[in-house]
Amino acid sequence: MNNDIKEILITEDEIINRCKELGKEITKDYQGKTPILIGLLKGSVPFLAELMKRIEINMEIDFMDVSSYSGTESTGDVRIDKDLSNSIVGDDVIVVEDIVDTGKTLQKVVGLLYSKGANSVRIVSLLDKPERRIVDLKADYIGFTIPDAFVVGFGLDFNQKYRNLPYVGILKEDCYKE
Repeated sequence: MNNDIKEILITEDEIINRCKELGKEITKDYQGKTPILIGLLKGSVPFLAELMKRIEINMEIDFMDVSSYSGTESTGDVRIDKDLSNSIVGDDVIVVEDIVDTGKTLQKVVGLLYSKGANSVRIVSLLDKPERRIVDLKADYIGFTIPDAFVVGFGLDFNQKYRNLPYVGILKEDCYKE
């Protein structure tokens, strides 16, 4: 698995340190509130787990399973495979995402959460890849801005593999090019 990585972009220590910083920002911004962190399955799970340990206020978590990818490319068709477990009417929501790429998926999710009655919706993303953005969308909290490369690890996958790498790395092209 590690032999398939061309280059490590972000180490585990760098991710942990950035999660501490993001946790402090979110704690400050949501003082006196109880936000709901909504992890987008499956990629956000390691990031959500690390980040929530660093937030020092009461919070809740929930999950949505949305997808728009097949292999290395976004299909543009956003599917909701698992919706929220509870109502979010009047709640402050923070969507937790592994990567903001084209922005299409998050744009649809944010719109859906507002239609469900959320008071506010903000986005925290481990990675931001602005070069690939198709829609006008910006995350409120960004872990790292990365170049336009196909990355895996720390939740990010290629065909469900590599999610368990403790770092973010660039996948060798021969692993996904046919």
